Amino acid sequence: MNRTKKQNKKISFKKGEIMRNSKTHSKTLKRRLSKCQTVFYAYNDIQYAYGIRLDSNPDVVDIKCNVKLVGCPEGENYTTDFYCTKIDGEIMVRECVDKEKLLKPLTAKMLDISRNYWLSKGVVDWGIVLNEGK
Repeated sequence: MNRTKKQNKKISFKKGEIMRNSKTHSKTLKRRLSKCQTVFYAYNDIQYAYGIRLDSNPDVVDIKCNVKLVGCPEGENYTTDFYCTKIDGEIMVRECVDKEKLLKPLTAKMLDISRNYWLSKGVVDWGIVLNEGK
């Protein structure tokens, strides 16, 4: 079988990416969630596990994953991990981050951009989901 270099190249699994650029290509996990209108695509283990957890949460009625930050001054190619509607109609936004990368300047900057973006849209329930440390 004749393979090209691209087919032989291993895809690296980028742990803890947040507000990822929608044009980034990385390992993707996909699954159906009952509260998500589309197929759920996760780009790391934290996001995958939290998506399953949200799906079983009785307070969450709708889940949107990898939502583009439309009108974001830093660019519209960025996404947030979870945009959820709770049973009382309140919006909840969550970003999934690898604990080891939490204090890195770029991670902190991107989390700040996300938080400010969603605050400007009236979302007050914004939070970070961390993996369990080693």
